Amino acid sequence: MEKILIADDHPLVRGALALAIEAAFGRAEILESASLNELVGQLEKIGVADLVLLDLRMPGVDGFGGLLRLRANFPETPVVVISAHEDRRLVREAIALGAAGFIPKSTPRHEIVGALHRIAAGEVYVPADTETTAAATTAAPGTELDIAQRLATLTAQQVRVLQLLGTGKLNKEIAYELEIAEPTVKVHVSAILQKLKVYSRTQAAVLAGRLLSSEPLRDVATEVVKDGRGDAAARRRVLQPSRG
Repeated sequence: MEKILIADDHPLVRGALALAIEAAFGRAEILESASLNELVGQLEKIGVADLVLLDLRMPGVDGFGGLLRLRANFPETPVVVISAHEDRRLVREAIALGAAGFIPKSTPRHEIVGALHRIAAGEVYVPADTETTAAATTAAPGTELDIAQRLATLTAQQVRVLQLLGTGKLNKEIAYELEIAEPTVKVHVSAILQKLKVYSRTQAAVLAGRLLSSEPLRDVATEVVKDGRGDAAARRRVLQPSRG
């Protein structure tokens, strides 16, 4: 039996999606949540789900931060974005950041059923009038979308380390801030360089500077870090751009 999670803060939307899921898969275990934190809690309990339908805007998330948080922490669970908006840019960015599909809330039920069938078969679903745009998901090097795609491959702890690199901190200072051993920081830095496809700590720091100065990217990092450990004051220090 499929385990499918619906995350949306509007009960009517959750109900409509649940009916579409039942029509698509017959008997399925459907779990509903009204916030990102509630959704994360459900995923932590059940492990891998067959599918998550995620609203872009609800308590705990506004934009792609929720999608990246799920992709970083539950990489085996496919996530389909549902949204009241179907702007071509949103569709393109959602797919580029790892969504298994993009379903506008205005989509008729029979089309949602068809979309779910295609996604279950391994396809990436987008509305017909955005297919060409969504297909062009390879971002030009150095663009914000390119950085976001690379950022999506990092774990929550690696995002924290990257943010502190951007403030000019040394490994021992990062270790102190995050309450981890300095050798562990070195391991994270090596992984960051590999995943971001850069060859030096300086280049990583430059990308971190872009992260700290870009509101969309900073929002993404904030959502990812929310799922990590550590006291709230330490998290705020990590997320604040350097003023010096």
